[in-house]
Amino acid sequence: MDPSKAAKNIKDAVESTAEKAMDKAAEMATPEPPGRPGVEPASFDEPTEPREPLPPKPDQSSPDMRTATGAPAGTEENARTQQGAYLTTSTGARVRDSDHSLKAGPRGPILMQDHHFREKITHFDHERIPERVVHARGSGVHGVFEGYGTAADVTHAGFLQKGVTTPVFTRFSTVLGSRGSADTVRDTRGFATKFYTPEGTFDLVANNIPVFFIQDGIKFPDVIHAGKPHPDREIPQAQSAHDTFWDFVSLHTEAQHHTMWNMSDRGIPRSYRMMEGFGVHTFRMINAEGATSLVKFHWKPKLGVHSLTWEEAQLINGIDPDFHRRDLFDAIESGAFPEWELGIQVFEDNPEQEFAGIDLFDPTKIVPEELAPVQPIGRLTLNGNPTNFFAEVEQVAFHPGHLPPGIDVTDDPLLQARLFSYIDTQLTRLGGPNYNQIPINRPHAPVNDMLRDGYHQHADHAGVAPYKPNTLDGGCPFFAGADDRAFEDLPVRVAESTKVRENPATFDDHFSQVRLFWASMSPVEKEHIIRAYSFELGKCYDNTIKARQLQCLANIDPVLCSEVATSLGLPAPEPTVPLTEEVPSPALSQVGGTWPADGRMVGIVVDEDGELGGVEALKSTIFAAGMVPLIIGPHGGTVGGIEVQRTFATARSVEFDVLLLAGRPMPAPDSHGSRDDKGGAPSGPALDPRVQLLLDEVWRHAKVIGAWGDGTAALEAAGYSGQLPGVVTGDDAASVFTQVQELMASHRVWDRFPVAVS
Repeated sequence: MDPSKAAKNIKDAVESTAEKAMDKAAEMATPEPPGRPGVEPASFDEPTEPREPLPPKPDQSSPDMRTATGAPAGTEENARTQQGAYLTTSTGARVRDSDHSLKAGPRGPILMQDHHFREKITHFDHERIPERVVHARGSGVHGVFEGYGTAADVTHAGFLQKGVTTPVFTRFSTVLGSRGSADTVRDTRGFATKFYTPEGTFDLVANNIPVFFIQDGIKFPDVIHAGKPHPDREIPQAQSAHDTFWDFVSLHTEAQHHTMWNMSDRGIPRSYRMMEGFGVHTFRMINAEGATSLVKFHWKPKLGVHSLTWEEAQLINGIDPDFHRRDLFDAIESGAFPEWELGIQVFEDNPEQEFAGIDLFDPTKIVPEELAPVQPIGRLTLNGNPTNFFAEVEQVAFHPGHLPPGIDVTDDPLLQARLFSYIDTQLTRLGGPNYNQIPINRPHAPVNDMLRDGYHQHADHAGVAPYKPNTLDGGCPFFAGADDRAFEDLPVRVAESTKVRENPATFDDHFSQVRLFWASMSPVEKEHIIRAYSFELGKCYDNTIKARQLQCLANIDPVLCSEVATSLGLPAPEPTVPLTEEVPSPALSQVGGTWPADGRMVGIVVDEDGELGGVEALKSTIFAAGMVPLIIGPHGGTVGGIEVQRTFATARSVEFDVLLLAGRPMPAPDSHGSRDDKGGAPSGPALDPRVQLLLDEVWRHAKVIGAWGDGTAALEAAGYSGQLPGVVTGDDAASVFTQVQELMASHRVWDRFPVAVS
């Protein structure tokens, strides 16, 4: 493709998307910290005057209004929300009393004729549907995708053409945990996007890790059963730090590549907004002339790829198990709309289905970006929170076989298994074959599928001949011809062979790409990987399993194996395979670049006696920079006329990306152990112990710290005096924050701590 033309198309699309995002942000109210639960402030007393229901919040969107057959419904946006000022039954009869069941006298038994009681309780009894076996813990939001037009050389898919905008719904998720598990566990994340294109729905079902544990879908029940809680005790929840997981991956060594990614910082993302996405499989694209290419999909986040530290993740799981979904929803409510570029790696569609000696149908392998650059083809902007979590996030159904013309599947054996499994799953979860008629799943293309009846049929089909051929319905529906933009199954040649249960020889290498990943990590990332393996294997009971996994690590890198073995108190084995030297891929490392700070949370510690003159101006500056300031004070209400969002009792360091000190808070009245555990730490009269804790934690988590005026004295009282990495002091808030912003672009101050590995 022409590089100059591609660059212009990208620039035009980015500017268009940015204008739309600004328009959406302008519609919102004056900036305020996100998280307000309702549209209006709550009243002290329960309202008694009937009134219409409140509208959704400005940041919320609903599924596009469509009929069950994909046509625009032509109704107002809120037509599916509750209507009228009075409580009714499900059939619209107004209810006089919903606090008392109908009885035979005040002390008598409940009467069977109480239809309102039966309806209310029966519906409640059936509120829950089976949760997903995997990816149960998820969050989803609405958005828009705009094509750059740069993919025209490889695909005729209409939604990728220049300037074409497509509504989308994206669901992020963890794999192993139940719906009630925590967000920041060490796990793979799902990144599934539903494109409502006018040529049919396209579901790009991706992960934040580009490889998978297994090469063949028949092994999927095995890896999930191994990773899930032990069946006898149903523990541990939402984690891989247990015997059955490591028993499986140490025996099934094709899983070692994905395991290494999971043990890296990729396993604990800072935010969904700062998470890369990968289609995992190789797909086939077809251009307007009928030529085919093999491609891999990549989502590149605007904010860069960043992660939590291990201690942060552990703290968050207890303090705010909803951390990732709250971060996503709050960012959208604040107008800091998350963005990703969709890109593709393009390969020749050759008979071997290989590139640079890498089998493109092996889902445990990547193609380094240095060998096949990722070409940007469009931009995703997420700008609308769900109106109803169940109706949208829980009922959305994805399927990798939902493809538009111009994109097709390949013979990847894991992808082939998913083409069956996803439909089979929805039949149970969503109560029957009509799950695509649920509003969030409804296509934005005309539907005439001849599928009839079944549970939850929403369409009111006309005609008498749902079969082909027919004459009674005038022959309708008709087959699409070559010029009607029909989806075509490509006549790909399948080699004549014998039926076997085996893999090609190219699937046999289980360690070289794991060595590539390890070699591509920065020293600090290697330290984190060593820590992760040490923790996870340290939680296993059986030393045989630990020793077996150490053998796998020996086949990856001797330093990695030795360091983990030392932590476990076990000998480091010798490798059993040749240790080939791999050329590092810089694209695999998260460290070393600079990124925008959109949506970052800035904690500002204030004090009754502090210098607060510049704090209001600083808040405005932070909002204008696309970040969110949160004032942390000794008590709720206001401090010096400034509204407080967090108190020393309620704040914790993991909420903030940077901590600023505008004062030197002395111990507050509630700063004692009987009132607040955090206030019970030994401390002198110089500083509230909760502020000391905040500083200690942000220091350990390599976050930027800034202070001015009395805040500088607070740093000194806390033991952070002198020239320290990532600590900024100055005479006023404005000058300090300017330097803080520069440091925030690197996300963390990793040079704060020395590392033991190179």
